[in-house]
Amino acid sequence: MSKRRLISFDWAMKKLLRSKANFEILEGFLSELLKEGINILEILESESNKIDRSDKFNRVDLKVKNDVGEIIIIEVQYEHEFDYLQRILYGTSKVIIEHLKEKEPYADIVKVISVNILYFDLGHGDDYIYHGTTSFKGLHNNDKLQLSDKQQHLYQQQQIHQIFPEYYLIKVNNFNDKAKDTLDEWVYFLKNEEIKEEFKAQGLTQAKRKLDILKLPESERAAYERYQDDLHYQASMVESSYTIGTIDGKKEGIEQGIEQGIEQGIDQGIEQSKKEIARKMLKTIDVLVISSMTGLTETEILALKEE
Repeated sequence: MSKRRLISFDWAMKKLLRSKANFEILEGFLSELLKEGINILEILESESNKIDRSDKFNRVDLKVKNDVGEIIIIEVQYEHEFDYLQRILYGTSKVIIEHLKEKEPYADIVKVISVNILYFDLGHGDDYIYHGTTSFKGLHNNDKLQLSDKQQHLYQQQQIHQIFPEYYLIKVNNFNDKAKDTLDEWVYFLKNEEIKEEFKAQGLTQAKRKLDILKLPESERAAYERYQDDLHYQASMVESSYTIGTIDGKKEGIEQGIEQGIEQGIDQGIEQSKKEIARKMLKTIDVLVISSMTGLTETEILALKEE
């Protein structure tokens, strides 16, 4: 079964997919993911669209507009980022604000779809593709809020979730490399940078032809290889930092545990000695006197008498 070694998707987004001649590759991916035909009108500039990885170390964004006026943000993330969910919320909110002109009604707010290709484990979940939407559910009747007829006419949409941002999280490393459908074929490519000959997903035929590393000019190929080396280096740095932090944390925990154990043992020993002394004194000395001498409460002393 033959495979092809292809350019990684994030590099393709920065260098090749921004060309209108290559829109069909990106359109194929989005069509398979969103389960509808996507036609891209234009690539929109964003402050995150920077070619040099060092300019924005851990993100690659591509912002496109389709033929129905929706804006789709595509982002690739390699390094762990625990507040990533808040970051994608910020990203969609910023796009909405950027594209709502002054004095325009709220009805003109643009629909934003956030597609996130993740090479780290975000949250707790075993699936490899998650889809997030907004809906409103009744607290008493458990019904789902719907758009009125006038609102459907205003928004040109049938459901409330269609006017709010949507989020797709593709957890690439969770994929088991078994492509069961055409979307899985794309995820296989995202994970392995390879396309099997039998794959039929939209856009992959064009990707086979246009993303072949061997077809890159020599200067482009050298730049791509440097970029890949940088990815490996950054991954090693993250892994090393995590390992060192784990070892130091365990060592510190053991030392603290020993120290706390010693302190706890001494405290328990002192407390036990007090009780032994109090137990012997009960035979001849008043409870109040014993309490003042040992620091034990009257209740604790009387309990010793009953033991």
